[in-house]
Amino acid sequence: MKINNISFVGIPVTDIPRARKFYEKVLGLPASDEMMSGKWIEYAVGNNTLAIANVGDQWTPSDQGTGTALEVEDFEEAIKHLKDQHVRFAAEPFETPCCHMAVVQDPDGNKLIIHKLKPENEKGVCK
Repeated sequence: MKINNISFVGIPVTDIPRARKFYEKVLGLPASDEMMSGKWIEYAVGNNTLAIANVGDQWTPSDQGTGTALEVEDFEEAIKHLKDQHVRFAAEPFETPCCHMAVVQDPDGNKLIIHKLKPENEKGVCK
């Protein structure tokens, strides 16, 4: 078996309007598609797709599930914005040799990594 690419990252949610408010208003992602009578919403993020969905008991949110990392342009500004919006942080901002990260939670507790890769000339050993 050969995997060619990631088709999409899917995040289960319990309340589509509440989730849309978070993903669209707080994170600023414009919806790119809506399917299944509004139970599946997609967002184009670069060349990838992030989807939120409420499709039944077979797929429910978990604070230990999805580990999607969202690359931001300005890490400090993104953290300030999220704190101003009273977003829950599962892990406060921290630095690694190659990046800056924080882990936030959507209204259902799903974890999202806010990420900013360091410029090549600032990177340490990233292993």
